[in-house]
Amino acid sequence: MAARGNFSSRIGFIAAAAGSAVGLGNIWGFPYEAGAGGGAIFVLVYLFFCFALCFPVMLTELAIGRKSGRNAVGAFEALGHKKWNFIGKLGVLSGVLILSFYNVIAGWAFGYTFEMAAGNFEVTEHFRAYTTNIFAVGSYGLLFMIATAYIVSKGVSEGIEKAAKVLMPSLIIMMFSLIIYSLFLPNAMAGIKFFLLPDFSKLTSTVVFNAMGQAFFSLSLGMGTFITYGSYIKKNDNLIGSAALITLTDVGIAITAGLMIFPLIGFISGGSLSGVGRGPELIFVTLPHIFGEIGPTAGAIVGMVFFLLLCFAALTSTVSLLEVPVSYVVDEFKLSRKKAAWLMSGIVYLIGIPSLMGNGYSSYFSEFITYIGADQPTDFLSFIVNIANDSFLPLGGALMVFFAVHIWKKENMEAEIAVGFENYENSWVRKYLRFVMPVLLPGTLFIIFSMIVLSTFFGF
Repeated sequence: MAARGNFSSRIGFIAAAAGSAVGLGNIWGFPYEAGAGGGAIFVLVYLFFCFALCFPVMLTELAIGRKSGRNAVGAFEALGHKKWNFIGKLGVLSGVLILSFYNVIAGWAFGYTFEMAAGNFEVTEHFRAYTTNIFAVGSYGLLFMIATAYIVSKGVSEGIEKAAKVLMPSLIIMMFSLIIYSLFLPNAMAGIKFFLLPDFSKLTSTVVFNAMGQAFFSLSLGMGTFITYGSYIKKNDNLIGSAALITLTDVGIAITAGLMIFPLIGFISGGSLSGVGRGPELIFVTLPHIFGEIGPTAGAIVGMVFFLLLCFAALTSTVSLLEVPVSYVVDEFKLSRKKAAWLMSGIVYLIGIPSLMGNGYSSYFSEFITYIGADQPTDFLSFIVNIANDSFLPLGGALMVFFAVHIWKKENMEAEIAVGFENYENSWVRKYLRFVMPVLLPGTLFIIFSMIVLSTFFGF
């Protein structure tokens, strides 16, 4: 069997693991959801669920990974419960499908870096034409996948860890640079107030549900990423401290993204905060228009830096997404890491071609399926998002927690968590985990999964 490798330092593991959670969802998903959910009140609920809901799931994955020393599928066999490895297989499938469309969007962002540098703000008026030029955007996506495969092929410490130590600080520096610039724009403070001063009259069940979903999805839980990364860390590392730092980093990046984007929205909307677009529209139409309004030279610089940081954020995630199936292939099929990385990256890129074609180039993939009760068809990329990201992740999280507590048994999980944390027996963390993990946490995640499936695919 090929050597699995290990993280050389705790800070390297934190950077890589946090990078796996930090991605496109933090940069555009969180600001959009916060804007649609009433601003600061959404942020408060989101923060609550990140620590109340997501932290225990992450801790569970890390404990399974470190104890087993195996990938997301082999971990269950190593713990003596091979028939439960379908949870890991679901996670690997989720990672492959998510990476297949994620790479397409990363390719768009990579191309926009050059468009902004050239001062081509008019590309926002022709976004549909941009996405249908599949040779160009497909080439950008291919380059992005090659960079991802190269990093993963270099191994855990020499590839993933080294890349994370460069990408994460660079990401933070660029974000703070844009924050400083955006705060001096007219009406920037209107955006800051909307984002940081809660209006409790806007608290609704929809806001609560959306914040819960955003918290779970933004941390990349439920697909075995943290089982895989947990298998690479040292046996005496403090899992609780690591999970807390990863969660704090991810939350911090999301909040920083809000501090960067909402002043820009305040500027372009004249303080009314009416310019918050949805998903790709926010990033690829609204924001470049804002950069154009800033001025030809300053706008080109700000726009180029923004899309470069978006590429960095995407790369930290694509690396971890590819690592999940690569680790599986290395462990279970005895392939070398290099062969596994290039093989899986090629397969993922091919799987992503329908998503690449489903944004206007192909009418078949652009109108791929019409859900029950829906008025409009759904494109292939959105279909994969609904299947893998929206549905499989909460289901995987629910199953992992159920397995850890009721099959592996909570005593075994607690014994693993206690390693590296001397005061675990008397800690509030132990009391909290015993309160939420047997029923409340897996039940909540399964309810989220059920509600998403019913509302998305069946129109309830």
